[in-house]
Amino acid sequence: MRHARRVPGRRAILLAALSALAVFSPSSSRIGAAQQPASDGYSLLRGAIDVHLHIDPDVSETRAVDAIDIARMKFGRAQGLRGFVIKNHYESTAAVAYLVQKELPGADVFGGIVLNRNQGGINLAAVEYMATQIKGKPFRIVWMPTYDSENAVRRSDRPDRPFVRVSQNGQLVPEVREMIGLIAKHDLVLATGHLTPEEGLMVVREGRKQGVKHMIVTHPMDAGVFMTEAQMKEAASLGAFLEFDFRNILTGKIANPFPTAPIAGGRVEMIRKLGPEHVIIDEFWSKSSRAPREYGGPDELAAWVKAMNAQGFSNRELDIMCKENPARLLGLPLLSGE
Repeated sequence: MRHARRVPGRRAILLAALSALAVFSPSSSRIGAAQQPASDGYSLLRGAIDVHLHIDPDVSETRAVDAIDIARMKFGRAQGLRGFVIKNHYESTAAVAYLVQKELPGADVFGGIVLNRNQGGINLAAVEYMATQIKGKPFRIVWMPTYDSENAVRRSDRPDRPFVRVSQNGQLVPEVREMIGLIAKHDLVLATGHLTPEEGLMVVREGRKQGVKHMIVTHPMDAGVFMTEAQMKEAASLGAFLEFDFRNILTGKIANPFPTAPIAGGRVEMIRKLGPEHVIIDEFWSKSSRAPREYGGPDELAAWVKAMNAQGFSNRELDIMCKENPARLLGLPLLSGE
């Protein structure tokens, strides 16, 4: 008698998708040395941590990759990336991070939550649950609202739609202060999301007041935030890192392929004024299904490294911004040699 063909379950599919990958080893810069070509892009990736990795399904534009694609296509031994934080504007990513972390032993893989409306806004119960109940403790970053912040809504083509209130009359609302206390309690990362510069600073000040050890200002010169130099320097003085997207640091816009003659000034000048010790550079692997389809592969990163060198940044400074500061943000030990 012929037997019906067995259809693999979801776990089997995930295992098959990840099985082709070599295991991460965050303890050494020798990751995949035999397979790595001599490339500044690969050199930058060895030990780097991307703390802002978007996945699908997400916003209406959609991302071109999901968690399985990321594991299968982008994080092999040849690249040597130490780890990443999975971000999604409308879904908590802690459980996804747990699955990827489980199938890639040795990888530093984390998730978080963006406090947008579909996540309940300033949802204390959700953060408490994810910080304490998900195996492996993969929950790490709490982003303030992004597309549902008052700032983003007012700037959108639907300025009358509901938003998540963070402040009123120049003060943080009580539930936001309580959320910041919860972040401090569980030693999580506080991220400012797409708030106004003034709200972002209020959040960072409150974080400092309540003892939050790890803070990051999300896109201070993008995403409708547009902090001034003085505001960014104040955030840095309060212990927050300033986050910059590698793709538009030199160009002033997101573009692919990376130009060979980048435009100097703007973000480059600001990073120099802030000092590499206060800056995190990320989004090496963000990709969109819309044109242009941005993607930070090793070749683009190699061009970027050379362009940043031409602007006066040493490889040591790039390592600080792409490897050491992300590790500090996430509370991870520095690798030997850092």
